[in-house]
Amino acid sequence: MSFRDLRNFTEMMRALGYPRLISMENFRTPNFKLVAEILIWLVKRYEPQMDIPTDVDTESDRIFFIKAVAQFMATKAHIKLNTKRLYQADGYSVKELLKITSILYNAMKTKQMALEDSVEEDNSKFKFDLSSRISDLKSARQLASEVTSKGASLYDLLGREVELREMRTAAIARPLEINETEKALRAAIKEVLENVEKTKEMLGNVVSDEASLDAKIEKKKQELDRNRKRLQTLQSVRPAFMDEYEKIEEDLQKQYNMYVEKFRNLSFLESQLEEYHRVEQERFEEAENTLRMMQHKLREEDLMKGSLKDEDSEIYVPEDDGSDSEIEDSGPSKRRPTRNGIIGDREARYFGNMHGGDSDETEGSDINEEEEEDEEEEEEEEESLGLEDDRLDAMRGGVRSTKAGMNPPDLEESDNDF
Repeated sequence: MSFRDLRNFTEMMRALGYPRLISMENFRTPNFKLVAEILIWLVKRYEPQMDIPTDVDTESDRIFFIKAVAQFMATKAHIKLNTKRLYQADGYSVKELLKITSILYNAMKTKQMALEDSVEEDNSKFKFDLSSRISDLKSARQLASEVTSKGASLYDLLGREVELREMRTAAIARPLEINETEKALRAAIKEVLENVEKTKEMLGNVVSDEASLDAKIEKKKQELDRNRKRLQTLQSVRPAFMDEYEKIEEDLQKQYNMYVEKFRNLSFLESQLEEYHRVEQERFEEAENTLRMMQHKLREEDLMKGSLKDEDSEIYVPEDDGSDSEIEDSGPSKRRPTRNGIIGDREARYFGNMHGGDSDETEGSDINEEEEEDEEEEEEEEESLGLEDDRLDAMRGGVRSTKAGMNPPDLEESDNDF
């Protein structure tokens, strides 16, 4: 019993139109009533007029029923059934029932196919598809050309039939010569023997080749065994330089770790140096900008102070009647130079001459005091400008020193560490 047989049996019974639904679980345990019902239905389906006893209450009735069904199937359908398996009424009886159902199922399928073919023929009478007949047309054309060629050759041969008939009758009427026949037979026998000898030689060569190949295979096996033993010995023996090799390998690993660490430190220091140079460059640019702005401011202040001083220094002295002649005799007034000559990139302008005038002493003293104050203020401005210039020079020198310090040091000594 198999799952496939049970599935096929249930499907066939359903297709044949058995009224009851059959499950594959019905044959797990013996079920003689179901088997008897199926057998009666199959016999009636095969021969509707057949009369079979349906009483299966007692053991003798069941035996008589099984024998009657088996005898009917053997005589009518030529199917040999195993009565013991049918009497078991379990999964093994399905194989015997399947023999009957398969015949009925195939007959039903054949009938359906015949009906479908007849329907298709009826439909094809009224349909004509030219595309499906193209290959038939090609084959018909080819056959027509062959028929014409064969007919022409047959006509030529029939034209020679008179000559060929005489030759044929002469050959038939001529008696056979025993000597020629024996010669032909002997030649054929000799050729066959030669072929047999050649075949035997080939077989002998095959045997010799097989022996040589066996010898080569045995030789290769011995070499393989020898090489395997040698490999095992080489694997078991430790080389003499292996300890030194492992020691050198450990030292190399340590040196590599040191190299990696130093290279990482060097890269970090180079990045820090570049960052420091960048910061110093920014500071230097900021300092130059501030110095430039201070110089600009100082120049503007000097210009403003110089314009104010020019306005204050232009003082006009009042003239008397008696002093006109002396001023005219003394000639044109000369500009009095300052102590250093130039104050704040401009010349100081003074008015008056070397001759004494008839002006009052108070006015002369006032003018002298104002001039002295102006000179003192100009000296103070010169000193402040000098200090500012010295400060700017000092700052520029410091910036140059920082620029010089920004140059990266030589790495020749650091390379020796590696």
